[in-house]
Amino acid sequence: MPLQGEYAQEKTPWVAQQLAKIDETGTTDSVGINGMAVVVYTIRGRKSGLLRRVPLMRVEHEGVYAAVASKGGAPEHPAWYGNITSNPAVELQDGDRHFDGVAREISGAERDEWWERAVAAFPPYAEYQTKTDRQIPVLLIEPTPR
Repeated sequence: MPLQGEYAQEKTPWVAQQLAKIDETGTTDSVGINGMAVVVYTIRGRKSGLLRRVPLMRVEHEGVYAAVASKGGAPEHPAWYGNITSNPAVELQDGDRHFDGVAREISGAERDEWWERAVAAFPPYAEYQTKTDRQIPVLLIEPTPR
């Protein structure tokens, strides 16, 4: 079932522009980063309870998606990571398709396998990992069509 509630206003200008373009065209195919595809995760804020839309690199394998909490290799996790681990219900948009799902953080061999997929989909992830002492979290979302 789709998440319901009020949406938070996006404060980062380039992200707001990406989301506006997706809304205008109805598809994530209308935007990208360095020519690479993105998907949009809608999650609930852990403190505000507001819905937040987060465009991330498209990392998909056999219908399962990975959300990579890289924050460009910053020493701290991105804000959305705390939200999604507190409230794992997710809406996912890939192209013009919308799915519901539940996020779960992965570790060990499963994370290693998905990390390789993530780097293949977006090579800068490998560099981001060298910039930080934290292991960049990877969360899987197994969507169910609406």
